Amino acid sequence: MSRSFVVILLVTAIVGVGPVRAGHEMPFYPSYYPQEITVEAMPATVAAARLEKNTVHTFVGSDPFAGRALPPTLAGVESLGAVDVLVAAAGIGAVRVPGATSYQPHTVLSIPMDQFRRVIDVNLYGVLFSNRAVARWMTEHRRGGSIVNLASIMSKMPSTSAPYSVSKAGVWMLTKCLAQELAGQGIRVNAIGPGFIETPMTAAIRADAARSSWAMSVTPMGRYGKPEEIAATALFLASDDASYFTGELLHPSGGVFVG
Repeated sequence: MSRSFVVILLVTAIVGVGPVRAGHEMPFYPSYYPQEITVEAMPATVAAARLEKNTVHTFVGSDPFAGRALPPTLAGVESLGAVDVLVAAAGIGAVRVPGATSYQPHTVLSIPMDQFRRVIDVNLYGVLFSNRAVARWMTEHRRGGSIVNLASIMSKMPSTSAPYSVSKAGVWMLTKCLAQELAGQGIRVNAIGPGFIETPMTAAIRADAARSSWAMSVTPMGRYGKPEEIAATALFLASDDASYFTGELLHPSGGVFVG
């Protein structure tokens, strides 16, 4: 027998609307909010994005809940009845040196601090705020659930883009801390640490022969991953098939950490 879940998917780009099946029927309701979104601008943003009417509203960059639980009118809870799963997948990549002709991110010493903070704001604080809001709602309503955060292989290894690695390492530890705090409430918190995936975020690496060669040299399977392979991992962690998983970081990475 299949189960139905209400899923909040926090993203920084439209990733498609519709049911995704992996043994269970799990409709995903993606939402599109850039970092600068305000509560007042949300309805116009939703309309412009032409999303389904059941879109769940989420935020990136600043804490819109100000210490409160997830507002039902903002999270779709009122119309959908509950929140079962959060997939916090918002993220931005490396900040490159202006005018560079190839993949060349700033160093720790050269990056302007406002650009460093922007990566941290989206990649770490965006995950923190959404996790807190959903976990508070689940706790208040005594309803268990699953939180899935998008980390990275760079959670465990330094990259040439320091703020990205720092932010993703933070997501990994935030996941573990929340898993420890929420296990008694029946709320599982896990993370996914993808390797090099064919997305717009890796376009600059894939376009640079030397960088792409390096990426494949540390990937034993010798290819870039597909977004569907990350989605399948999220579906697993969100489902009852992962009922004994919490505080884990799974790596669909083509074998980056086999050594």
